[in-house]
Amino acid sequence: MIRREFLRNCGLLTAGTALSSLNLRAGTAMPDMLQDAALADAEKLDLKLPIRPLEAKVSRTLKVAIVGAGNRGRVYARYAQSYPAAMKVVAVSDINPERLEAMSDTHGVVESRRFGDFHEILSAGKIADAMIIALPDDLHYECCMKALDLGYDVLVEKPIAQTALQCKAIDSKTRKTGRVVGTCHVLRYAPYFIAMKETMRSGMIGDVVSVQHMEPIQYAHMAHSYVRGNWRDSKATTPIILAKSCHDLDIIKWMLEKKCVSISADGSLTHFKAENAPAGAPLRCTDGCPHEATCPYSALDIYVRRKAHLGVFDLKNPRDEEEILRKMRDSWYSRCVYHCDNDQPDHYVTEMLFEDGVTASFSMEAFAPEGGRRTRIMGTKGYIEGDMSKFVVTDFRSSRRKVWDVRVDEIPEYKGSGHGGGDYALLRDFLEAVDAQDVSKLSSNISASIESHLMGFAAERSRLQGKKVKL
Repeated sequence: MIRREFLRNCGLLTAGTALSSLNLRAGTAMPDMLQDAALADAEKLDLKLPIRPLEAKVSRTLKVAIVGAGNRGRVYARYAQSYPAAMKVVAVSDINPERLEAMSDTHGVVESRRFGDFHEILSAGKIADAMIIALPDDLHYECCMKALDLGYDVLVEKPIAQTALQCKAIDSKTRKTGRVVGTCHVLRYAPYFIAMKETMRSGMIGDVVSVQHMEPIQYAHMAHSYVRGNWRDSKATTPIILAKSCHDLDIIKWMLEKKCVSISADGSLTHFKAENAPAGAPLRCTDGCPHEATCPYSALDIYVRRKAHLGVFDLKNPRDEEEILRKMRDSWYSRCVYHCDNDQPDHYVTEMLFEDGVTASFSMEAFAPEGGRRTRIMGTKGYIEGDMSKFVVTDFRSSRRKVWDVRVDEIPEYKGSGHGGGDYALLRDFLEAVDAQDVSKLSSNISASIESHLMGFAAERSRLQGKKVKL
């Protein structure tokens, strides 16, 4: 029997109908539910989410010290500008004088509370109610442990620390001191993932059996952060599965509400190596590279022409190409991606086994045209597919589809918050937890967040040792 006759006999093909109308995505055996054509007859999924205003309900204005005035530190500090009754930045620490001055001036921090190295601010004793640690990964552990000794409540950027033992030590000291310690797992606070989790918990798709999750880093972001930039060296910072993707391991575990039993991983640094450099490529893109006009990773194209990822340069005028070029030449961001001291994998696949036989797979990919996490959730009665802006729920019995498609800027309470609305929602919950001295108000407290970190460290052991690791 030829294939067409077989399909017709099975009722899958009628005269004049082609399989191509399903818009099958390459490499899959199912249609892309997020295509406009597939959503034409979808109903709106109406969910009542636990969405609250972003301004923290606190009994007084909480004084906060920001340690690390880079990109993430600036994001959290801006909360005080939006909600001055809830939070005030009273101290800043950063070894970069320009960043220190800019943040301190913005928030009116007095000269005596402007510090360079983080040891300086810790030497001043407890000068605020809470401390936000947005330092490079390798400094989180020391700073957090000393802050706890001083009596601070702490919000620490992910990853928490460089090793599993350090993470456990912070958790242990948190319990001993009774302080409130949170981790910046901001995706837990994004309405999109809250809605997806609520859909899973509702029973709409039956029992969840399996999850597929993908994070496309985006090729220029990979080159900027994990080849040229601060997180290029896994030993000096943390493995990329933690530096970039502990968000993803955390969101999978958080949505499933189950413990991970075992994990296995594979992946490698395949492309960004010296042997792949085109003939004649100099050490820096600014040194007259003959391939600059066609190289997708050209520093001149990324920073000067596209003006992307400029936060690292602390520019006075982000449109001033001469200033960008000058800052590039004085940094490692002008280096050829094939001549860097990087070791982070550019593709990484992880397979996880959770309690009750539930499986999950996660794929981190550098070679993608844009970001935007993709998630598929397989249940016994239905299926969810999402792209971090909307998701579609398909009911098996009725074949009906419902779509959740709510833009964050359409939610009045969440305007101005990054990471899909998660940044400010995290700050709100942290401040309320500090004010009440009640860590249960914080979803991503240290005890909850440490589990996904341990999954990441186990995944890296699996990748390096070539074997499944039990947790």
